[in-house]
Amino acid sequence: MIKVIVTGAAGRMGKRLVANVLNSEDMQLAGAVEIPASPDIGKDAGTVAGLQEAGVKITTELAPLLENADAVIDFSTGPVVKNAKLAVSKNCSVVIGTTALSEEEKLELKKLAENGGKIVQAPNMSVGVNLLFHLAREVTKILGNGYDIEIVEMHHNQKKDAPSGTAARLAEIIAAEKNLSYKDDVRHGREGITGARTPNEIGMHALRGGDVVGDHTVIFATEGERVELTHKASSRDTFAKGAVRAARFLYHAKPGFYDMQDVLNLSK
Repeated sequence: MIKVIVTGAAGRMGKRLVANVLNSEDMQLAGAVEIPASPDIGKDAGTVAGLQEAGVKITTELAPLLENADAVIDFSTGPVVKNAKLAVSKNCSVVIGTTALSEEEKLELKKLAENGGKIVQAPNMSVGVNLLFHLAREVTKILGNGYDIEIVEMHHNQKKDAPSGTAARLAEIIAAEKNLSYKDDVRHGREGITGARTPNEIGMHALRGGDVVGDHTVIFATEGERVELTHKASSRDTFAKGAVRAARFLYHAKPGFYDMQDVLNLSK
């Protein structure tokens, strides 16, 4: 059995992670962690997730749980790098689905992997979204120049970061394939007299409203036709199932820094 700790266990995503771990035949919930201010501290993680009691209380401390764990799944907004360092020091693999990580934080995670850690970090754990990443790269390559590219994403009204990590990753993939720069060539929205669209820009548009779990569309437009790639998530379980799959992948993997393209064998 793969023994898994879930951080942010009482949040919307955390509850689905707990439920999917508990429902996996080859996994065991080894711990559940939340911030000290959470009203669910001390409660059973299973009942908080809407299932039967799991015999695992939600606690505030990750470190004491690591001695009896194989993996940590972290979708929290807490100290992601600190959590990863603690886990790696105890030979636990780490699955990170937290969005809006800084470049400095990503570099720290890569250094951890270079020093023997096993880490999967991805802005989106959905199998379908990672297929979208793969297809966006292939379509960009096949269509070549002459197509204007726009990315549109929509999420629920409580999402704090924009654009989504998934939309940013799509732009990074497309920019790399076209030898462009995310920093210089991605244009976030348009307002006023903007002038004609430049050939190299990649448009980025973030919509917020209601309870939308996550919609992403990449539009390739030219004179006479338009190609659109779209993924719509209707349940957070799609991300939780991907994270569980990533933890299973790491259990058998060599030390290294991976993303979901590696987990799904979609890497170049």
